Amino acid sequence: MIEAELKARVHAPESVQQQLDEWATARVETYRDTYYDRPDGSLEKADQELRVRTVHAAESSRTVVTFKDAAVDQESGSKPEHETVVADADAAHAILRGLGHVEVIAFEKRCRNYEFRARGRQVLATLVVVPEIDGTFLEVETLVAADEVAAALTDIRTVMADLGIGSEDLTRETYTGAVAAQRH
Repeated sequence: MIEAELKARVHAPESVQQQLDEWATARVETYRDTYYDRPDGSLEKADQELRVRTVHAAESSRTVVTFKDAAVDQESGSKPEHETVVADADAAHAILRGLGHVEVIAFEKRCRNYEFRARGRQVLATLVVVPEIDGTFLEVETLVAADEVAAALTDIRTVMADLGIGSEDLTRETYTGAVAAQRH
């Protein structure tokens, strides 16, 4: 499956949150993301990502390992994604290091996740604050087959427009890149 996704900078986060709160119940979570690469940087060079994410919610925690392949849509950066829950976060990190991967960057994301149906699709909209980066971001995504990416992105643009987010607000800036820039 492809994660068809668009990300935007949000200029009126309270307004967007209010609208999303009318559409669905927020799931407030903190993500602790650790990105890995091979020592030669070949995953990044191939536009691939390998991540361990531990998600902390009010009553629970879970850890997922994710591999994202190269983007299939250059404008949005939408990528094929393979993800699985793991029982032991420390073991997941140890396995990746044991296979020769090195930690590239780790950081925290504070998220309000909203799941709902829009335009016939199951959609996840996430308001994101990364403490090391100025501003609030909105990610809207849905999982689709490769031949549905363009149509899904059109639907996502409509959802974003309904939230007051225009095409001029869209960004391909990555959190990893922005955090790295802040740290240097």
